[in-house]
Amino acid sequence: MSFYETLRHLADSYGLVVIFALYLVLCGWSFLPRSKAGVEEAKHSIFKDDHDG
Repeated sequence: MSFYETLRHLADSYGLVVIFALYLVLCGWSFLPRSKAGVEEAKHSIFKDDHDG
């Protein structure tokens, strides 16, 4: 079995599970209490350079 076939087998069998788990971890990270300051900063960062006039 070649290296490519081995990687292909791993991607076919476990790739979707790993990507889905990573998605859940990254989405859940924003709901942790210790990340509240970073979330608030990111939420308001798009308005940082706005001027009212």
